[in-house]
Amino acid sequence: MSGAREEVLARLRAARDAGAPRGGVPPVPRGYHRSGSLAPGSAQVLDLLVERVEDYRARVLRAGSDDEVAGAVARCLDEAGSRRVVVPADLAPGWRPRTGEREVVEEHPGSPLAVAELDDLDAVVTGSTVAIALTGTIVLAGGGPGQGRRALTLVPDHHVCVVRAADVVETVPEALARLDPSVPLTFVSGPSATSDIELDRVEGVHGPRRLDVVVLR
Repeated sequence: MSGAREEVLARLRAARDAGAPRGGVPPVPRGYHRSGSLAPGSAQVLDLLVERVEDYRARVLRAGSDDEVAGAVARCLDEAGSRRVVVPADLAPGWRPRTGEREVVEEHPGSPLAVAELDDLDAVVTGSTVAIALTGTIVLAGGGPGQGRRALTLVPDHHVCVVRAADVVETVPEALARLDPSVPLTFVSGPSATSDIELDRVEGVHGPRRLDVVVLR
């Protein structure tokens, strides 16, 4: 066995050396793109984000103020029939659903809701940390402002996520530069979905089956 192994390795080395230029193997170029051509928060990068998010069968609404965010959130919840809603305790006041129209439950870091309690709720409303226009991906940082823990956004069937225009970048490297790798990160590209071998699409297997995104300019 050892003789056969040495013969195989010798042939591999010969093939490698036969194709190598004089002076050895040249270094592999690694000119990775660190930034895109679109400025973060620009109209062009927002348009690209909207296009890519909608490709994932998610809906996008735009808002120009916190008051408009509240209206957009209410519209999303009403159209989905979501009456019992959970929010992180530190969600911006202007983004919260109005309590007179539906039941709103707050989750505090020191007293997390049980999975069964989350499963009884119709929807969750959160903020986000960064959004990647090129891939239509929204990133939530566990425990980040207005984002709560991961389970909060994975168990309810409907997720309404607010994205600030200033947090929208074009490329993945730009987004990674803004993230803290020491905290749990959730990358959301449309509603949760999977397909079986027959390519039948099933939504809601690994998370919310409905995603609405409100972009705040």
